[in-house]
Amino acid sequence: MFGVDNIIYTLTTWVLPLLLSLILHEVAHGFIALKLGDKTALRAGRLTLNPFDHIDLVGTVLLPLLLLAIQAPVLFGWAKPVPVDFNALHHPKRDMGLVALAGPVTNFLLAIGFVIFARLILPFVAVDSFIGIWIAQNVYNGVLLSVVLGIFNLFPILPLDGGRVLASLLPRRLSGKYQETEKYGFMLLLLLIFILPFFGINVLGWFINTLFPLFMKIIGMLTGF
Repeated sequence: MFGVDNIIYTLTTWVLPLLLSLILHEVAHGFIALKLGDKTALRAGRLTLNPFDHIDLVGTVLLPLLLLAIQAPVLFGWAKPVPVDFNALHHPKRDMGLVALAGPVTNFLLAIGFVIFARLILPFVAVDSFIGIWIAQNVYNGVLLSVVLGIFNLFPILPLDGGRVLASLLPRRLSGKYQETEKYGFMLLLLLIFILPFFGINVLGWFINTLFPLFMKIIGMLTGF
């Protein structure tokens, strides 16, 4: 039986990695937007690491708790999107892609940071001690969450970051037509995540599983892990 103590312990190994993965992802969008001319996120007070300014009740709290309760193999969620006015950017079409790309890139850098942290700290901690195991589990979860979240957001569908990047790269007329599909994006995501897999069509899972080993290999090469 999955006891209360186990739930609490498991929760403590997921909370920090989840918050860091989600919050830094969103702050990165706002920070790069600021550098490229848009002060919307700054004025909204979203360029902060204060989790209470980023928490979404469903995506940051309820969904992760539900996944934890059913013993899902990985936690997932989202934070409140940082507001960006693409028209305020210096070069709206080009810079939209750069702002979008900042989120996944930050997730991959965070994964590398988790590995480097482990290499620096764990040699000074007994690996079979409670604290050693707890730190190692946090690091493992942090790398897993960061890479999965980064890859998920690269999926080329609006309003995901991959969709923004694709819209930025397409010719202007085609880009405009593609951006009109954003109004259907949420429904399409629900279809991809919850409905099609029941029929054996797991496009999103294939996308993540295909890229995950590649990114993990790159992280291993960069960190020597």
